[in-house]
Amino acid sequence: MRALPVLSLLTVALLAGCKPAAAPAPAADAAAATTGRSIATVAEAFQTPMTPADNIDSPASWTTPEGQVWLIATAKATDKLVVYDGQTGAHLRDVGSLGTAPGQFDRPNGIAVVDDLVLIVERDNHRVQVLQLPDFTPLGIFAADDLRKPYGLWVNKQAEGYDVYITDSYDAGEDAQGNDILPPLAELDKRVRRYAMKVADGKAQATLVSSIGDTGETGALRVVESIWGDPANDRLLIAEEDETYASEFKVYTLEGKFTGTTFGRDAFKAQAEGVMLRTCGKDGWWITTEQGKQRSVFHLFDRHTLKHVGAFQGNTVANTDGIWMDQSASPRFPHGALYAVHDDQGVVAFDWASVAKQLSLPLECAK
Repeated sequence: MRALPVLSLLTVALLAGCKPAAAPAPAADAAAATTGRSIATVAEAFQTPMTPADNIDSPASWTTPEGQVWLIATAKATDKLVVYDGQTGAHLRDVGSLGTAPGQFDRPNGIAVVDDLVLIVERDNHRVQVLQLPDFTPLGIFAADDLRKPYGLWVNKQAEGYDVYITDSYDAGEDAQGNDILPPLAELDKRVRRYAMKVADGKAQATLVSSIGDTGETGALRVVESIWGDPANDRLLIAEEDETYASEFKVYTLEGKFTGTTFGRDAFKAQAEGVMLRTCGKDGWWITTEQGKQRSVFHLFDRHTLKHVGAFQGNTVANTDGIWMDQSASPRFPHGALYAVHDDQGVVAFDWASVAKQLSLPLECAK
């Protein structure tokens, strides 16, 4: 989560004169039907050790050749990666330290794992670093010349190489109270950067492909962090975290064009945060996060129609930033696990079989 931008002077003037009505949802909102607040409760399968000093932000998982699941999380305040056992939550090791050298970090935030690579977005080094598992060997650094205040990422595997999408929530300075000032809409055309990345001969290299960001009222990306894609349906979902405007998800194409569709505004009562896609053959569900301070709520939307299909919470998990859906079968989680950050201090796991049971979702999917 990041600080919200201040209201514009025009907005402040309006508020001083009258109390405006709540902003209506866009006509294109795909989830405009009433969702209500029917929220199931699913017990967490485990909780990692809580380490408040770390300021844990985002998790990702990787299965070793021996079958062990590693749950890797970014620690913003201590500038490292924290590695847990993805089956039990036990702490295994820490990786990295503060700095600018390969293998060092400065406020690591977003993280993604693909094949044997782990990619980390560093907000204050304004770059993306690529490490190779299992030894966390540094392979390369890219995007430092382009990114200003990056937060999240999504990696789309290609026939050769990878497309990497990175959210960049740059601002126009700070006000007297130290709050971020939101740039004008016309300057929000670089909210997402897309890179083509290849790994060869032990080196990762990436080239900027495009900058993404609609500058219209409905499609503009005001405050961004979480992002995920669905190549089969040419969709890129980006969380809008500017609560002074709306908490919702905006749908772009993989090429970076706003589709005119937003959803979730009627469902979220707190900031929209992490997003992942749980596939089920050609179908599936978008898993999204409502970052409640007292309790996080995870909303599921249909992969195709974006219709709200259910919501659940845990017994304790709250204030969730990043989430990660691991669909691979493991001894503890035969149908996969959803990992979610808990209150900036650690990570919890949900057994997907338990989630599916509570929300009446099918476990077996057609190919």
